[in-house]
Amino acid sequence: MWQEQVIAYCERTDFSYWSEPVNAVTNVAFVIAGLIVWPQTRGVAAARLMAIVLMAIGVGSYLWHTHATGWAGLLDVAPIVVFILVYLFVATRDFLRAPVWLAALVSVGFVPYAAGFGWLAGLLVPGAGANALYFSVAVLIAGYGLWLRDTPTGKGLLVGAGVLCVSLGFRMADAAFCAQFALGTHFMWHILNAVMLGWMIRVYLRHVRPDRPAL
Repeated sequence: MWQEQVIAYCERTDFSYWSEPVNAVTNVAFVIAGLIVWPQTRGVAAARLMAIVLMAIGVGSYLWHTHATGWAGLLDVAPIVVFILVYLFVATRDFLRAPVWLAALVSVGFVPYAAGFGWLAGLLVPGAGANALYFSVAVLIAGYGLWLRDTPTGKGLLVGAGVLCVSLGFRMADAAFCAQFALGTHFMWHILNAVMLGWMIRVYLRHVRPDRPAL
């Protein structure tokens, strides 16, 4: 299972290492986004951790789009899940001013929430697959943004949710437009997601350090 290769995206036509050159190379966007926000994270441990995980997302996704194996798929998904859990924890603790134990509970609760969301999405949209996970994240971000809608943080979160939805549209369009556009559209998922995750870190930094302008 871990060594078995799969063709999951329009750009890949065989199992050679460089069968997805654009999907592979565009993962540098995650590394660039992480490096851009890195100087701003000094002194904020959670933001620094998220910047590291953001760059790790690029590495994991690169491995997935070059090796296309089960183990590479795990390395693709794992950093994304870590980023979600860390951000959910700090957003609950710092944006909503919840106690640490409640923030931890909310983070743990993401797993059954995402599973339930995926089950419901599967009933409404057969074959939703991993897209349901990302839609569940967009709903969470929008929910926090609406709760804080009268604040700069809330507005920033709503922007992030919007970018994620556009990004997800490109992810879902990859197979649909494959016959018309052999390159596919998945590479735009990488680029927009890198922008969105970097933006989300900056939203957090502006919230915890409102007196310090973003670099």
